[in-house]
Amino acid sequence: MSFTALVIVCAAGFAAPLLLGFAPRIRVPAVVVEIVAGILIGPAGLGWVTIDEPIRVLSVIGLAFLLFLAGLELDLHVLKGPRLTRALLAFGASCAIAGAITATMKAAGLVQSASIVATILVAAAIGMIVPVLKDAGEIASDFGQLNIASASIADFGTVLLLSFFFSRAVTNPSAKAILIATFVLLTIVAVVAIVAAEHWARLGGVLVKLQDSTAQIRIRGAFLLLVAFAAIAERLGLELVLGAFVGGTLLSGLDRDYQRTHPKLHEKLEAIGFGVFIPVFFVATGIQFDAGALFANASTLARVPIFFVALWVVRGLPSILYIPIVGRRRAFVTSLLQATSLPFIVAASRIGLDLKLLTATNAAALVAAGLLSVLVFPALAVIVLRASAATAQTG
Repeated sequence: MSFTALVIVCAAGFAAPLLLGFAPRIRVPAVVVEIVAGILIGPAGLGWVTIDEPIRVLSVIGLAFLLFLAGLELDLHVLKGPRLTRALLAFGASCAIAGAITATMKAAGLVQSASIVATILVAAAIGMIVPVLKDAGEIASDFGQLNIASASIADFGTVLLLSFFFSRAVTNPSAKAILIATFVLLTIVAVVAIVAAEHWARLGGVLVKLQDSTAQIRIRGAFLLLVAFAAIAERLGLELVLGAFVGGTLLSGLDRDYQRTHPKLHEKLEAIGFGVFIPVFFVATGIQFDAGALFANASTLARVPIFFVALWVVRGLPSILYIPIVGRRRAFVTSLLQATSLPFIVAASRIGLDLKLLTATNAAALVAAGLLSVLVFPALAVIVLRASAATAQTG
């Protein structure tokens, strides 16, 4: 086993944010640079690296960690009342619009499987929406919480759809339903066990004592939760992404007092995920990016703007439902934020390729459209938000 290729991948992951640090005016997410770096060092570029076993293992852990942290971002307390109702209606509208658009694409011969492309198009990226809201000072406002609720519903819904309809191990729908029900039951058992453990005062004292020592006991427990739920999902024939996401959601929902007893837990988990494993996943995604298929001819390259526009229509158009709550201008900002998507596109495209439901051309075009979405939509959203704030001050 050689670690030479992994060294190059890690170097690319290290260089990406460093380069952006030297050019702060360039508002490009590090994930975009990481994927581009992977394309550059991979077979489509300089040909320095191909995917070997060390890269593959760390990339899978990176994908699981990414979905785990996405679940951790989910705030279950915002999912209630009118906010939850409108978010559910918006997600339902997104699914209907995605179904109509992808059915048209399939009839036109653009896609092989309308269902997998529709699932990819309805995904959001809560991990990319939250930083924009924080920078704009809107994270705690009704507008910010509405965006988080909408993205949370989309994240959970698409992960569930992906696991139910596109599980690689089980193809029978009724068997999948039984497996998902079994997974839900095991999740409930885990919740009961964790809640019971939290009421054991002696255990709580030991956890507080060990959490910032070399034991880092809470980090070990969180990682155990991640691996356990990923293993359970895989064992039941479901997708790893479902187990990882549910593990993070479970930790987010149960860990209500972390700000008081262990405020550094989330920071530590993000440091491990975004500092070690997740960059390997994104660089590896670039290495596997089939640029040859994408740039084969003008007609295949034209799929990128088609998918890009489809992302905004599918995720952005239902934001009309939010106008009574936040107004027209902020509803437009919401449409841009909700249409920002990349991590799920990357993960689902890989699954689609493995199942032979996506061609290499469409997988590459979808990832390229996702890259464009994280470059264009958040930047435009910030411009509109700043203009709105300036208008409010002068008014």
